[in-house]
Amino acid sequence: MLQMKLCGDPILRTECTPVEKIDDKLLETLDTMVDMMRAQSGVGLAAPQVGITQRFLVMMTPDDEKIFKMINPVITSRSEKTVVMEEGCLSVLGGDNLPVYANVSRPESINVQWTDENGETQSAEMSGVPARIVQHETDHLDGKLFIDYLSGARREMVMRKVRRHKK
Repeated sequence: MLQMKLCGDPILRTECTPVEKIDDKLLETLDTMVDMMRAQSGVGLAAPQVGITQRFLVMMTPDDEKIFKMINPVITSRSEKTVVMEEGCLSVLGGDNLPVYANVSRPESINVQWTDENGETQSAEMSGVPARIVQHETDHLDGKLFIDYLSGARREMVMRKVRRHKK
């Protein structure tokens, strides 16, 4: 059974290895992750957040709720233009057991390539919220959290809220 990993768990700081083979276990895990993401009202979930150190993620575009299951995703380009948006994370919870949010600057648009659950190579140009979700989730695959983009003072404010969750 998959279990959410929370801020402070070393697995969230682990660089994930590529998926070598798409098998029934991986497909089942992707489906379970979609269910977990939806149950927690999230828009993305990466493998290390459920304790797996392989390069795959699930995400949902908020406008049309289209689900993407990305295996070995690679962001091939990023726009020079950046945009600041509020981000939260299902692994960074506050005292109220809800995600803690903070403003993060990221490229406004990206190109991403991945393998889908059928073993087919896919690519897409994404902008706005979908681009942000892919960047946030691929960061997880590299052992990074959104709080790493915050100034020291802002990160400390977020971490105070996270510490309240752990009490």
